[in-house]
Amino acid sequence: MEIAYVSANKVYLSVEKRQNSFISKILTRLIQDPARFITAMLVGNSVALVIYGYYMGSVVLYLLSQYVVIVHDAWLVVCQIVVSTFIILVTAEFLPKVFFQLYANKLIKLFAVPAYLFYLIFYPFSKGVMAVSNFILVQLLRTKDDEQKAFFTRGELDSYVSEQFTSSNDQEVIDSEIQIFKNALEFSAVLCCDIMTPKTEIAAVEVNDTVSELRQLFIDTDYSKIVVYKGDISNIAGYVHSFELFKQPNAIAEIMIGIEHVPGTMYIKEVLSLLTRKRKSMAVVLNEQGKTAGIVTIEDIIEELFGEIEDEHDDEASLTEELLNDGSYLFSARLDVAYLNQKYGLQLPEDASYSTLGGLIVHGVGNIPAQGARVKFGLHTLVIERGSAKFIELVKVVTQPFE
Repeated sequence: MEIAYVSANKVYLSVEKRQNSFISKILTRLIQDPARFITAMLVGNSVALVIYGYYMGSVVLYLLSQYVVIVHDAWLVVCQIVVSTFIILVTAEFLPKVFFQLYANKLIKLFAVPAYLFYLIFYPFSKGVMAVSNFILVQLLRTKDDEQKAFFTRGELDSYVSEQFTSSNDQEVIDSEIQIFKNALEFSAVLCCDIMTPKTEIAAVEVNDTVSELRQLFIDTDYSKIVVYKGDISNIAGYVHSFELFKQPNAIAEIMIGIEHVPGTMYIKEVLSLLTRKRKSMAVVLNEQGKTAGIVTIEDIIEELFGEIEDEHDDEASLTEELLNDGSYLFSARLDVAYLNQKYGLQLPEDASYSTLGGLIVHGVGNIPAQGARVKFGLHTLVIERGSAKFIELVKVVTQPFE
């Protein structure tokens, strides 16, 4: 039981203590004072070993006299020690500690009642032992009394949440609270480069473009914010919110909002704190060379906690996935390359620099191809069926090269 308590998940014990059952009430009383509980178990263990040692010698001596002839008393003592030690190691040390460590959460509940009975029996002895040990530690050795430690650690909390996932059936819907809890535990370890939108997939305008072009890009993409760059997409200067168009600006520069720059190795919790403090909703992510790798928004960070946040414009059903009569495919450029490879076995190249089909094309060509352009990737030819100078909308994937 000592091993079971030490090995048991403290979050599991905390949850069990709050259940309205007889075992839970016993368990609550049993471990409400962990030091006294462990001391009581040690006292009981010591008593059991003393009783075992007292009687086992005569038992072994009797068995040896029945089946073995020993001419010297020294060999008799050696045999008694070997046999008694082997039995105690197997039955009282090795096997119970292994099992109670492997199945600590279940066995501590199973043996809660008998352990509590021994806890009550040995309570006076354990209280006396603790008083003596505290006197020696505090009064004689001048050490401080042990501080009360946290009931459970982050690792135990993560382990408990993970158990809820593994114990659930594949068809069973996991509670949203558990999913959020798991995301929160992993949140602090996520880097902004892990969730950023690569620069090859950014819908953006040049700072000298007209307001009409900006307005049309808002209409075409359904985005609430559009990135603004100077000269090249690698030189992002800011972004524009759709609300700013109500001000009837004459130029994009009049309504452009400055943007923060963060390294890709920065944790998203730090990025969230920075953007909140600066009252911004977007940041440029820089790679190891200090060049633009992509962008990250507050929405991207929040989705790491609460999952995908869809609004009235995030209609996954509007994404085109169509098998044409000639054996080719018609896809929305916003579909993930990994998803297409898995579902259709296309074996399109995947890279950390992009995630969508449109990003693959821009990454491979170096710019946004005009409508009707054809790009080859291995045995596949990608045709831009619909798009503009700002982004690609529909792509036809032909599994055989054009003649």
